[in-house]
Order: sequence, then structure tokens, then C-alpha cells
Amino acid sequence: MRSAATQVPELPDWLAGSPGHWRLRLAVQPGAQRTLVVGIHDGCLKLRVAAPPVDGRANDEILRWLSKLLAVPRAQLRIVAGESSRRKSVAIDDALDAATLVQALSPPGAGWSR
Repeated sequence: MRSAATQVPELPDWLAGSPGHWRLRLAVQPGAQRTLVVGIHDGCLKLRVAAPPVDGRANDEILRWLSKLLAVPRAQLRIVAGESSRRKSVAIDDALDAATLVQALSPPGAGWSR
């Protein structure tokens, strides 16, 4: 039985895994003026992307932006599902803690809420 001190807050629907093995569920809208999180859509983090969905440019922009935002080497990020879809799953193979990810990626006012 776990004590209350070791309980981990419930993760938002768009985040799964554990440190070193995170997965983000994204709903992507390419062709925006700049890349940013705009909300939650159907259990996914909704992301506007400043690149067209041509020749992998939107995917490259997503990974570049996440790398910079999370201060994670680009080599530790990869799209594991949905490369040619607006729905994507991104792996983050870095030991970031859940609170850091949620704080960096949550839309304003969302916090730990689902």
C-alpha cells in the first residue's frame, strides 16, 4: 500500500508514461504563424505548428519546438505514431518529471486537470 506522500498526481489524458519513457498525444494544426499549445482537444494536447504539412516539415518543427521548450536534446524526441496524420504520438526519452512536463505544456489555466 502506498502512503499519501508517494502518490503521484493523476496525469492529464495527453500525457502517459514515466520519467525516461513519456508519450504525448497531440492534435496538430499545421500552417500557423507560430508554434504553440492552444488547448485540449479530444484528450490530446492541441498544438498549432508554424510549418506546412509538406515533406515532414511540420513534424520537424514539432520536435524542434519541444526540444527547445523542454530543454531536451532533439535525439531524445521522436514521433512514434501519426507521422502523416494530424493526430500524433511523441516519445520523450528523457528523465523529466511529470510536473515539469505538465507545467511546460499545459494550456493556461489547465494545470493537472483532465
